[in-house]
Amino acid sequence: MGRYGAILLAVIFVISANGCALNFFKGYPEDKEKIKELSTKLDELEVAKRMLEERLKKELSGEGLSLALTSRGLVITMADDILFDSGKAKLKNKSHGILKKVADVINEKLPDRNVGVEGHTDNIPIKYSGWRSNWELSASRATSVLHYLLDECGMEPQKLSAIGYGEYKPIADNSTAAGRSKNRRVEIIVLPKDITKKSYDETQGRLSEEARMQEEGALK
Repeated sequence: MGRYGAILLAVIFVISANGCALNFFKGYPEDKEKIKELSTKLDELEVAKRMLEERLKKELSGEGLSLALTSRGLVITMADDILFDSGKAKLKNKSHGILKKVADVINEKLPDRNVGVEGHTDNIPIKYSGWRSNWELSASRATSVLHYLLDECGMEPQKLSAIGYGEYKPIADNSTAAGRSKNRRVEIIVLPKDITKKSYDETQGRLSEEARMQEEGALK
C-alpha cells in the first residue's frame, strides 16, 4: 500500500469516528503532521456544513434548500422561488435571512476560502419576462446573490465569483414540473483549498460561454 496510502486510511478513520481526532497513529513525526493537515482540510468544510445545518434547521425542514459535501466543495443549493419571483432577478426580502446565515458561517469558519455563485434555470423558453434568454436570467440571478453577499454580508470581493449556466447544467428531468422546479436554482459553492479562484473562474467561464453559445444557437 505504501506509507502515504496508510496515512490516507488513517485520516479516513479519524474523520469517520464521529469527527473525533483519535491519537492512535504511531509512526514518523512527519506522518503525524500529514494526518493533521489532511484531517484539517476535510474537517473545515464538514464543520461549516454542520453549523449551517444547525442555523438553517427551520429552512432545511421544508423544500428548496439543501446542503452537500461534494468533490466541488460545500454546495448550498437554493430553489429559485426562495430567492426570486418568477422571471425576476431581484432578491425577495425573505431570502435575506438565509443568505445572511450562510455568509456568517463562511466568514466565521471558512474566511480564506473562495466562493462561487452559480445560477441555473429550467429549459422553458422565456417569453414575457423581458430577458432575452434563460442564460441571461441565470447570470443576473447569480450576480444578485453575489452583490448581497458582498454589500450586505461583508464577504471579500476578491474571493467571490458569479456565473450563469441557463438550462445547461440540469440536476433533474426537465420533462416534468417537479424536475424543472429542481433545476431552477442558485448554488453557493465554498471551494476546496486545492482549487484556486483562477482555475475555478477559468473552468466555469468556459462552461458558461458554451451554455451561452448553445442558447444563442437556439434563439436563431
